[in-house]
Amino acid sequence: MKRRRFLVGLGALGVAPVVSAQTTLHLLAQGTAAAREPDVIFVPTPNDVVAKMLEMAMVTKSDTVYDLGCGDGRIVIAAAQKYGARGVGVDIDPERIAEARVNAQQAVVSDRVRFVQGDLFETDISAATVVTLYLLTELNIKLRPKLLAELKPGTRVVSHAFSMGEWKPERTAEVSGSRVFLWRVPPRAG
Repeated sequence: MKRRRFLVGLGALGVAPVVSAQTTLHLLAQGTAAAREPDVIFVPTPNDVVAKMLEMAMVTKSDTVYDLGCGDGRIVIAAAQKYGARGVGVDIDPERIAEARVNAQQAVVSDRVRFVQGDLFETDISAATVVTLYLLTELNIKLRPKLLAELKPGTRVVSHAFSMGEWKPERTAEVSGSRVFLWRVPPRAG
């Protein structure tokens, strides 16, 4: 990351940095090349909406809640605090992951939750029994095949504000002007 900032800084000074293909491959192999930008800006889900999402998903202590695009970690932290659930937050932004880890420590739930810096489209979500989302409809639609392929039948999926296109929700609710949608992964054919 320091090398990237240095190279960007050179560009701002009008100096064209020369980066060889070998250097680029080395940076990629070391994991220090910049991750792709987040698909959406971070806007925290209000706490009353978080509470409704977890209530609609009927979260219990036996659940593992995955929050895709977890931001500051508030949804999995709330699931651990209120219901005793385990949680995994996934976010592409390293600053959000750092913030979420601090928030989990302050909430004294670090033993029940973990945060992963990664691309939600590439992260293994198969252990989830509940998935929470606050993405745009087009991202939910893009994510839907992954949800249906990787999640076990009966897994609950809850979205703040945005639908899944033609996948009709089992239930909707409104909280403080925000809509919340609930789906269940259907049984697999055959």
